[in-house]
Amino acid sequence: MNQENPMFYQVLSKLLDYPDEALLAALPELRGEIRRGLEAAEWLVLDRFLNHLEKLDLTEAQAAYVMTFDLTPEHALHLTHHLFGDDKNRGPALIDLSEFYKEFGLEMVANNVLANDSAANEGSNEIPDYLPLMLEFAAQLSLEESRFFLAQWARVLNQLATNLEDAQSPYAPLIRLVEQRSLLVRAAA
Repeated sequence: MNQENPMFYQVLSKLLDYPDEALLAALPELRGEIRRGLEAAEWLVLDRFLNHLEKLDLTEAQAAYVMTFDLTPEHALHLTHHLFGDDKNRGPALIDLSEFYKEFGLEMVANNVLANDSAANEGSNEIPDYLPLMLEFAAQLSLEESRFFLAQWARVLNQLATNLEDAQSPYAPLIRLVEQRSLLVRAAA
Protein backbone atom coordinates (compact mmCIF):
# COMPACT_ATOMS: atom_id res chain seq x y z
CA MET A 1 0.00 0.00 0.00
CA ASN A 2 1.22 3.50 -0.79
CA GLN A 3 3.14 4.81 2.24
CA GLU A 4 2.99 8.54 1.45
CA ASN A 5 -0.73 8.96 2.01
CA PRO A 6 -2.59 5.76 1.23
CA MET A 7 -5.74 7.71 0.52
CA PHE A 8 -4.16 10.16 -1.95
CA TYR A 9 -4.65 8.14 -5.12
CA GLN A 10 -7.97 6.70 -3.94
CA VAL A 11 -9.38 10.17 -3.33
CA LEU A 12 -8.09 11.44 -6.67
CA SER A 13 -9.65 8.40 -8.31
CA LYS A 14 -13.03 9.27 -6.80
CA LEU A 15 -12.76 12.94 -7.73
CA LEU A 16 -11.89 12.10 -11.35
CA ASP A 17 -14.65 9.53 -11.75
CA TYR A 18 -18.22 10.33 -12.80
CA PRO A 19 -19.80 12.15 -9.85
CA ASP A 20 -22.71 10.55 -8.02
CA GLU A 21 -24.69 11.20 -4.85
CA ALA A 22 -22.29 9.13 -2.77
CA LEU A 23 -19.33 11.27 -3.84
CA LEU A 24 -21.06 14.54 -3.04
CA ALA A 25 -22.19 13.21 0.33
CA ALA A 26 -18.65 12.01 1.11
CA LEU A 27 -16.86 15.30 0.33
CA PRO A 28 -16.42 16.32 4.01
CA GLU A 29 -15.02 12.89 4.84
CA LEU A 30 -12.70 12.96 1.81
CA ARG A 31 -11.44 16.37 2.86
CA GLY A 32 -10.45 14.99 6.27
CA GLU A 33 -8.85 11.83 4.91
CA ILE A 34 -6.75 13.49 2.27
CA ARG A 35 -5.34 16.37 4.28
CA ARG A 36 -3.02 14.21 6.34
CA GLY A 37 0.43 13.78 4.85
CA LEU A 38 0.11 16.23 1.97
CA GLU A 39 2.38 19.11 1.17
CA ALA A 40 0.72 22.51 1.54
CA ALA A 41 0.64 23.10 -2.23
CA GLU A 42 -1.03 19.74 -2.87
CA TRP A 43 -3.58 20.35 -0.14
CA LEU A 44 -4.40 23.77 -1.58
CA VAL A 45 -5.12 22.23 -5.00
CA LEU A 46 -7.41 19.60 -3.52
CA ASP A 47 -9.10 22.04 -1.18
CA ARG A 48 -9.91 24.39 -4.07
CA PHE A 49 -11.37 21.53 -6.11
CA LEU A 50 -13.43 20.27 -3.17
CA ASN A 51 -14.74 23.80 -2.61
CA HIS A 52 -15.71 23.97 -6.29
CA LEU A 53 -17.47 20.61 -6.18
CA GLU A 54 -19.33 21.48 -2.97
CA LYS A 55 -20.95 24.44 -4.74
CA LEU A 56 -22.54 22.18 -7.37
CA ASP A 57 -25.62 20.05 -7.08
CA LEU A 58 -25.52 16.55 -8.54
CA THR A 59 -26.95 17.51 -11.93
CA GLU A 60 -24.49 20.38 -12.31
CA ALA A 61 -21.55 18.20 -11.30
CA GLN A 62 -22.54 15.47 -13.73
CA ALA A 63 -23.15 17.93 -16.58
CA ALA A 64 -19.75 19.55 -16.01
CA TYR A 65 -18.08 16.14 -15.97
CA VAL A 66 -19.75 15.04 -19.22
CA MET A 67 -18.91 18.33 -20.93
CA THR A 68 -15.32 18.06 -19.79
CA PHE A 69 -14.43 14.41 -20.33
CA ASP A 70 -17.05 12.73 -22.48
CA LEU A 71 -17.65 15.32 -25.20
CA THR A 72 -14.09 16.47 -25.79
CA PRO A 73 -11.67 13.77 -27.01
CA GLU A 74 -8.65 15.88 -25.99
CA HIS A 75 -9.85 15.58 -22.39
CA ALA A 76 -10.44 11.82 -22.40
CA LEU A 77 -9.52 10.02 -19.19
CA HIS A 78 -8.61 6.92 -21.21
CA LEU A 79 -4.89 7.55 -21.43
CA THR A 80 -4.05 5.33 -24.39
CA HIS A 81 -6.48 7.41 -26.44
CA HIS A 82 -3.96 10.27 -26.21
CA LEU A 83 -1.23 7.99 -27.56
CA PHE A 84 -3.09 6.05 -30.23
CA GLY A 85 -6.52 7.56 -30.79
CA ASP A 86 -8.57 4.81 -32.38
CA ASP A 87 -5.49 3.26 -34.01
CA LYS A 88 -5.15 -0.53 -34.08
CA ASN A 89 -2.13 -0.28 -31.74
CA ARG A 90 -4.37 0.83 -28.89
CA GLY A 91 -5.78 -2.68 -28.42
CA PRO A 92 -2.41 -4.31 -27.67
CA ALA A 93 -1.56 -1.46 -25.27
CA LEU A 94 -4.81 -2.08 -23.38
CA ILE A 95 -4.08 -5.81 -23.23
CA ASP A 96 -0.57 -5.11 -21.91
CA LEU A 97 -1.99 -2.87 -19.21
CA SER A 98 -4.53 -5.53 -18.19
CA GLU A 99 -1.77 -8.10 -18.01
CA PHE A 100 0.31 -5.73 -15.90
CA TYR A 101 -2.55 -5.47 -13.40
CA LYS A 102 -2.82 -9.27 -13.34
CA GLU A 103 0.88 -9.55 -12.47
CA PHE A 104 -0.03 -7.83 -9.21
CA GLY A 105 -2.91 -10.26 -8.66
CA LEU A 106 -5.57 -7.74 -9.60
CA GLU A 107 -8.35 -7.95 -12.15
CA MET A 108 -10.85 -5.36 -13.25
CA VAL A 109 -14.38 -5.82 -12.00
CA ALA A 110 -17.56 -3.82 -12.44
CA ASN A 111 -17.58 -0.09 -11.68
CA ASN A 112 -13.88 0.45 -12.43
CA VAL A 113 -12.64 -1.41 -9.38
CA LEU A 114 -9.56 -3.59 -9.20
CA ALA A 115 -9.88 -6.70 -7.05
CA ASN A 116 -7.94 -9.81 -6.23
CA ASP A 117 -8.30 -12.59 -8.78
CA SER A 118 -10.78 -14.43 -6.60
CA ALA A 119 -13.18 -11.48 -6.69
CA ALA A 120 -12.81 -10.75 -10.40
CA ASN A 121 -15.80 -10.62 -12.66
CA GLU A 122 -15.05 -12.38 -15.92
CA GLY A 123 -17.79 -10.43 -17.70
CA SER A 124 -16.25 -7.04 -16.95
CA ASN A 125 -15.65 -4.85 -19.97
CA GLU A 126 -13.94 -1.93 -18.25
CA ILE A 127 -11.07 -0.33 -20.13
CA PRO A 128 -7.82 -0.57 -18.14
CA ASP A 129 -6.45 2.82 -19.19
CA TYR A 130 -9.20 4.80 -17.45
CA LEU A 131 -7.31 7.19 -15.18
CA PRO A 132 -9.51 6.71 -12.08
CA LEU A 133 -8.95 2.95 -12.39
CA MET A 134 -5.22 3.49 -12.80
CA LEU A 135 -5.18 5.63 -9.66
CA GLU A 136 -7.00 2.89 -7.73
CA PHE A 137 -4.25 0.54 -8.89
CA ALA A 138 -1.53 3.02 -7.84
CA ALA A 139 -3.10 3.18 -4.38
CA GLN A 140 -2.49 -0.56 -3.98
CA LEU A 141 1.23 -0.22 -4.72
CA SER A 142 4.17 0.84 -2.60
CA LEU A 143 5.27 4.46 -2.84
CA GLU A 144 8.08 3.62 -5.27
CA GLU A 145 5.92 1.30 -7.37
CA SER A 146 3.10 3.83 -7.69
CA ARG A 147 5.45 6.58 -8.78
CA PHE A 148 7.20 4.30 -11.26
CA PHE A 149 3.87 3.12 -12.68
CA LEU A 150 2.60 6.68 -13.12
CA ALA A 151 5.96 7.90 -14.49
CA GLN A 152 5.31 5.77 -17.55
CA TRP A 153 2.28 7.98 -18.23
CA ALA A 154 3.89 11.36 -17.41
CA ARG A 155 3.88 12.60 -21.01
CA VAL A 156 0.20 11.75 -21.45
CA LEU A 157 -0.70 13.26 -18.08
CA ASN A 158 1.12 16.45 -19.06
CA GLN A 159 -0.78 16.66 -22.34
CA LEU A 160 -4.12 15.98 -20.66
CA ALA A 161 -3.44 18.60 -17.99
CA THR A 162 -2.42 21.14 -20.64
CA ASN A 163 -5.58 20.45 -22.63
CA LEU A 164 -7.70 20.91 -19.51
CA GLU A 165 -5.83 24.09 -18.57
CA ASP A 166 -6.46 25.48 -22.06
CA ALA A 167 -10.17 24.84 -21.46
CA GLN A 168 -9.90 26.41 -17.98
CA SER A 169 -11.25 23.23 -16.42
CA PRO A 170 -11.28 22.91 -12.64
CA TYR A 171 -10.09 19.32 -13.19
CA ALA A 172 -6.73 20.44 -14.64
CA PRO A 173 -4.99 20.91 -11.26
CA LEU A 174 -5.97 17.37 -10.23
CA ILE A 175 -4.28 15.94 -13.32
CA ARG A 176 -1.23 18.13 -12.62
CA LEU A 177 -1.03 16.65 -9.12
CA VAL A 178 -0.89 13.14 -10.57
CA GLU A 179 1.67 14.25 -13.14
CA GLN A 180 3.85 15.89 -10.45
CA ARG A 181 3.80 12.72 -8.37
CA SER A 182 4.85 10.74 -11.45
CA LEU A 183 7.77 13.10 -12.09
CA LEU A 184 9.18 12.49 -8.60
CA VAL A 185 10.52 9.13 -9.76
CA ARG A 186 12.75 10.96 -12.26
CA ALA A 187 13.98 13.37 -9.60
CA ALA A 188 14.88 10.46 -7.32
CA ALA A 189 16.78 8.61 -10.07
